[in-house]
Amino acid sequence: MKKYVKIALMVIIGLIFLGTFVFLYQKSQPKSTVYETLKAEITDLEKTTVATGKIEPRDEILIKPQISGIIDEVYKEAGQTIKKNEVIAKVKVIPELGTLNSAESRVRLAEINAKQAETDFARMKKLYEDKLISSEEYEKSEVSVKQVREELQTAKDNLEIVKEGITKNSASFSSTLIRSTIDGLILDVPVKAGNSVIMSNTFNDGTTIATVANMNDLIFRGNIDETEVGRIHEGMPVKITLGALQNMAFDAKLEYISPKGVEQNGANQFEIKAAISVPDSVTIRSGYSANAEIVLEHANKVLAVSESTIEFSGDSTFVYVMTDSVPEQKFDRRQVTTGMSDGIKIEVKSGLKANDVVRGTQKD
Repeated sequence: MKKYVKIALMVIIGLIFLGTFVFLYQKSQPKSTVYETLKAEITDLEKTTVATGKIEPRDEILIKPQISGIIDEVYKEAGQTIKKNEVIAKVKVIPELGTLNSAESRVRLAEINAKQAETDFARMKKLYEDKLISSEEYEKSEVSVKQVREELQTAKDNLEIVKEGITKNSASFSSTLIRSTIDGLILDVPVKAGNSVIMSNTFNDGTTIATVANMNDLIFRGNIDETEVGRIHEGMPVKITLGALQNMAFDAKLEYISPKGVEQNGANQFEIKAAISVPDSVTIRSGYSANAEIVLEHANKVLAVSESTIEFSGDSTFVYVMTDSVPEQKFDRRQVTTGMSDGIKIEVKSGLKANDVVRGTQKD
């Protein structure tokens, strides 16, 4: 029995040694390397750059009051369309006490002068009718009383303006009614009834009552890197895509490139603007984030291969062209002349012909 056990153990040990030998032998044998292959093909290439920015109206008009006071009523809200001269809000004037006192004093003084002038004129008129004075003296007294009457009316109008911001004679030109200066869309109404507002002056820009813009005239405003700004020019076509409107692109035309760069995140950026063509059926809101794709260079119907197949050696470029695939892949290193690249494919000007098979990356 022990004899059979020993024989079995020896057989097992022998098999282990034999298996190990076979495994090590197989491991020591060189494996053939297999590469992915790609064909050289005729195609169109475009080199583009993308500028990030946003959509905004060409002009946003800030509507400001012509008089200081408190918002009495607001008639419009953001999102509504508005016509030129249409009323947005009404301002209630809060008179300054010193100015009010001065205006009231002026009215009282004008009333005193007017009363005296009326008395004098009545006396001169009686004398003229009795032919005791000349017509020249009578006419002078008539002019004087008219001047005093005008001064009284002016003083009363001034008092009304101080109190109400408007006179009865100029109601249609009221500065208390804040009107739009253009046709457009109201983008923002930052004030509410009860808010204090001030008119613009030398020391203050004034309170903005509303922001109005023509949404039929939109532009893209963004930035482009200094490494590419020298390759673009006004008038170039631009393709605009919006984050808010997926699967839609809009044609635009580059119309402005800033002459001065601004440093952002360690790189010089130049502002650009492009006028957008928007179909009437599409609504675009101010402030949409957008990307502008600009074609810097293009080549039509050129021979190209994947840029990953190119080997760069100094100033020379090479590809490996397949010469045989059975029983294993064989490649011939060939020098080529390259042209423009779109970042994925590169133009081959010489050294290859269409449908040549070139070596790609190694398969696992």
